[in-house]
Amino acid sequence: MNYYIEALQRFADFNGRIRRKAYWMFFLFNLIFSIVATVIDMVLGTAFIGTIYSLVLLIPSLAAGARRLHDTGRSGWWQLLYFLPLIGFIVLIIFFAQDSQDGDNDHGPNPKEADLEGAVA
Repeated sequence: MNYYIEALQRFADFNGRIRRKAYWMFFLFNLIFSIVATVIDMVLGTAFIGTIYSLVLLIPSLAAGARRLHDTGRSGWWQLLYFLPLIGFIVLIIFFAQDSQDGDNDHGPNPKEADLEGAVA
Protein backbone atom coordinates (compact mmCIF):
# COMPACT_ATOMS: atom_id res chain seq x y z
CA MET A 1 0.00 0.00 0.00
CA ASN A 2 2.95 2.31 0.63
CA TYR A 3 3.92 2.09 -3.04
CA TYR A 4 0.40 3.13 -4.07
CA ILE A 5 0.44 6.12 -1.72
CA GLU A 6 3.95 7.11 -2.84
CA ALA A 7 2.83 7.06 -6.48
CA LEU A 8 -0.14 9.26 -5.60
CA GLN A 9 2.13 11.69 -3.74
CA ARG A 10 4.33 11.94 -6.85
CA PHE A 11 1.24 12.14 -9.06
CA ALA A 12 2.65 14.53 -11.66
CA ASP A 13 6.36 13.72 -11.34
CA PHE A 14 7.47 12.34 -14.70
CA ASN A 15 11.16 12.59 -13.75
CA GLY A 16 13.33 10.01 -12.07
CA ARG A 17 13.08 6.27 -11.79
CA ILE A 18 10.87 3.77 -9.97
CA ARG A 19 11.72 0.17 -9.11
CA ARG A 20 9.92 -2.72 -10.75
CA LYS A 21 8.37 -3.83 -7.44
CA ALA A 22 7.05 -0.34 -6.68
CA TYR A 23 5.47 -0.03 -10.13
CA TRP A 24 3.77 -3.42 -10.03
CA MET A 25 2.49 -2.90 -6.49
CA PHE A 26 0.99 0.42 -7.62
CA PHE A 27 -0.52 -1.40 -10.59
CA LEU A 28 -1.95 -4.15 -8.35
CA PHE A 29 -3.63 -1.75 -5.91
CA ASN A 30 -4.90 0.35 -8.80
CA LEU A 31 -6.44 -2.78 -10.34
CA ILE A 32 -8.04 -3.81 -7.04
CA PHE A 33 -9.56 -0.36 -6.48
CA SER A 34 -10.78 -0.27 -10.10
CA ILE A 35 -12.55 -3.59 -9.63
CA VAL A 36 -14.15 -2.37 -6.40
CA ALA A 37 -15.31 0.82 -8.15
CA THR A 38 -16.75 -1.25 -10.99
CA VAL A 39 -18.64 -3.52 -8.58
CA ILE A 40 -20.05 -0.48 -6.76
CA ASP A 41 -21.12 0.98 -10.10
CA MET A 42 -22.82 -2.28 -11.04
CA VAL A 43 -24.71 -2.37 -7.73
CA LEU A 44 -25.78 1.27 -8.11
CA GLY A 45 -26.48 0.94 -11.82
CA THR A 46 -24.21 3.84 -12.75
CA ALA A 47 -20.76 4.36 -14.22
CA PHE A 48 -19.97 7.42 -12.15
CA ILE A 49 -17.55 6.08 -9.52
CA GLY A 50 -15.44 4.03 -11.93
CA THR A 51 -15.22 6.91 -14.39
CA ILE A 52 -14.17 9.39 -11.72
CA TYR A 53 -11.61 6.95 -10.31
CA SER A 54 -10.14 6.33 -13.76
CA LEU A 55 -9.87 10.04 -14.50
CA VAL A 56 -8.28 10.81 -11.12
CA LEU A 57 -5.67 8.04 -11.60
CA LEU A 58 -4.86 8.81 -15.25
CA ILE A 59 -1.97 11.23 -14.59
CA PRO A 60 -0.47 9.25 -11.67
CA SER A 61 -0.56 6.08 -13.79
CA LEU A 62 1.17 7.77 -16.70
CA ALA A 63 3.76 9.30 -14.35
CA ALA A 64 4.51 5.93 -12.70
CA GLY A 65 4.76 4.32 -16.14
CA ALA A 66 7.17 7.00 -17.34
CA ARG A 67 9.37 6.58 -14.25
CA ARG A 68 9.33 2.79 -14.75
CA LEU A 69 10.38 3.18 -18.39
CA HIS A 70 13.12 5.57 -17.26
CA ASP A 71 14.37 2.84 -14.93
CA THR A 72 14.81 0.52 -17.92
CA GLY A 73 16.67 3.22 -19.86
CA ARG A 74 13.76 4.25 -22.11
CA SER A 75 11.85 7.46 -22.60
CA GLY A 76 8.41 7.86 -21.05
CA TRP A 77 7.13 8.61 -24.54
CA TRP A 78 7.13 4.85 -25.19
CA GLN A 79 3.73 4.90 -23.46
CA LEU A 80 2.31 6.12 -26.74
CA LEU A 81 2.36 2.43 -27.67
CA TYR A 82 -0.90 2.17 -25.71
CA PHE A 83 -2.53 3.55 -28.86
CA LEU A 84 -1.52 0.42 -30.80
CA PRO A 85 -4.20 -2.15 -30.01
CA LEU A 86 -2.92 -5.29 -28.26
CA ILE A 87 0.64 -5.17 -29.67
CA GLY A 88 1.50 -1.91 -27.91
CA PHE A 89 0.10 -3.19 -24.63
CA ILE A 90 2.14 -6.41 -24.86
CA VAL A 91 5.35 -4.51 -25.67
CA LEU A 92 4.80 -2.17 -22.71
CA ILE A 93 4.22 -5.08 -20.33
CA ILE A 94 7.55 -6.52 -21.46
CA PHE A 95 9.27 -3.15 -20.92
CA PHE A 96 7.67 -2.69 -17.48
CA ALA A 97 8.70 -6.22 -16.43
CA GLN A 98 12.38 -5.78 -17.32
CA ASP A 99 14.99 -5.30 -14.62
CA SER A 100 16.45 -1.91 -13.79
CA GLN A 101 19.29 -0.57 -15.90
CA ASP A 102 22.50 -0.91 -13.91
CA GLY A 103 24.06 2.23 -12.49
CA ASP A 104 23.04 5.78 -13.25
CA ASN A 105 21.33 6.70 -16.50
CA ASP A 106 19.99 9.93 -18.02
CA HIS A 107 17.06 9.85 -15.60
CA GLY A 108 18.94 9.49 -12.33
CA PRO A 109 20.56 6.94 -10.05
CA ASN A 110 19.39 3.35 -9.89
CA PRO A 111 16.74 3.16 -7.13
CA LYS A 112 17.53 -0.50 -6.50
CA GLU A 113 21.16 0.30 -5.68
CA ALA A 114 20.07 3.20 -3.47
CA ASP A 115 17.73 0.88 -1.54
CA LEU A 116 20.52 -1.68 -1.07
CA GLU A 117 22.94 0.96 0.18
CA GLY A 118 20.33 2.23 2.65
CA ALA A 119 19.77 -1.31 3.94
CA VAL A 120 23.49 -1.89 4.51
CA ALA A 121 24.10 1.38 6.36
